[in-house]
Amino acid sequence: MPQFKSSLGMMALTVGSAMAALDSCSSNSSLSCHGSSKTPTCCFQYPGGALLQTQFWDSDPATGPTDSWTIHGLWPDNCDGTYQASCDSARAYTNITDILKSQGRSELLTYMNKYWVSDDGSDESFWEHEWSKHGTCLNTIKPSCYSNYQPQEEVGQFFQKVVDLFKGLDTYTALSNAGITPDSSKTYDLADIQNALSKIHSGVTAYVGCESDSMDEVYYFFNVRGNVIDGTYQPTAPLEKSNCPSSGIKYTPKSGSSN
Repeated sequence: MPQFKSSLGMMALTVGSAMAALDSCSSNSSLSCHGSSKTPTCCFQYPGGALLQTQFWDSDPATGPTDSWTIHGLWPDNCDGTYQASCDSARAYTNITDILKSQGRSELLTYMNKYWVSDDGSDESFWEHEWSKHGTCLNTIKPSCYSNYQPQEEVGQFFQKVVDLFKGLDTYTALSNAGITPDSSKTYDLADIQNALSKIHSGVTAYVGCESDSMDEVYYFFNVRGNVIDGTYQPTAPLEKSNCPSSGIKYTPKSGSSN
């Protein structure tokens, strides 16, 4: 099965005069959710070894560009459909924007302001929630996994990784290429939607979520070999079944989006 290797290589961040880096991982590191090991390490994501790059389609109120889905997050789910949450209250930061600015990640922040947006509150609060609930549960980017660790450096790496994954999973274009476009009168079959999305996910089905028969979420599942920043991501099947009907699925156009 094809694998996704991060283009970031060995992630390092200069903080003052110190060079901070994640521990390097062997190419023979165990793939998360596989093998008999039950011990989390800096090179083995556990228990949240199923990583979900999650996306929204918000049409009412509309958020994000009319020709793109938006980012929900990166969730480390356990390999059995359960998950941990809010794993480190000491790192539940409430100043994500300031952290990214202090790390010189202005381009990332600009992108997030366009594609990682909230439909019911401030974007900043949304980012804080995604970091504190999900990001703090990624054991392969705990502070102890860094040399010359400086506080909060894993935060910028987390948000950059989520954006990088999202950029490689263009849900809107994948659906459009299959003739599945937002329309107030048309409906679609679940099998056709899943088939279209599998073409950008190495042939593996993605989870499609609906609300009132309207498609509004997509989850792309991965396992990872090594750490979650510069490890190798392998697409894997969803751990849950779609809640959408087999046919008659609506794909409601966005209206009134300001982005």
